[in-house]
Amino acid sequence: MTAPSEAPVTGNINLVPFSSEDELPAIMALIGADLSEPYSIYTFRYFIHSWPNLCFLAMDGDKCVGTVVCKLAMHKSRSYRGYIAMLAVDKNYRKRRIGSSLVERAITEMKQNGADEVVLETEVTNPIAIKLYEQLGFARDKVLFRYYLNGVDAIRLKLWLR
Repeated sequence: MTAPSEAPVTGNINLVPFSSEDELPAIMALIGADLSEPYSIYTFRYFIHSWPNLCFLAMDGDKCVGTVVCKLAMHKSRSYRGYIAMLAVDKNYRKRRIGSSLVERAITEMKQNGADEVVLETEVTNPIAIKLYEQLGFARDKVLFRYYLNGVDAIRLKLWLR
């Protein structure tokens, strides 16, 4: 798994932790272009200001080409659950392991902060995302019917760390 100070993911792409509100427009643009849910600026701020250490960007020079936004919190008073809220990679930068590297970096940080498991949801109509997460060790946990505002079902995926 890639640490922020290691060599680039691929080519000139470097993973960096979130560092300032100035990065928010780039994060919002990437997520808005890829995900079906219309997240408000308040949703983004909730995640990046509450868990800035769990938000990472893939940078090609000064251009943000990928991002992952996560959180870590107590779950049912018995375990720490990491949650991958959003992942997006610019369509012109796909097939370079940027998405996988972002998720791996987030999981590493969650482990270092005591996570017992990591969960996420993705649309059942997104086989590329499902495959990416399954290749990283996630297992299908359950189907959430009509989960998204567009009426599409979600699949919850879970990675057990302990």
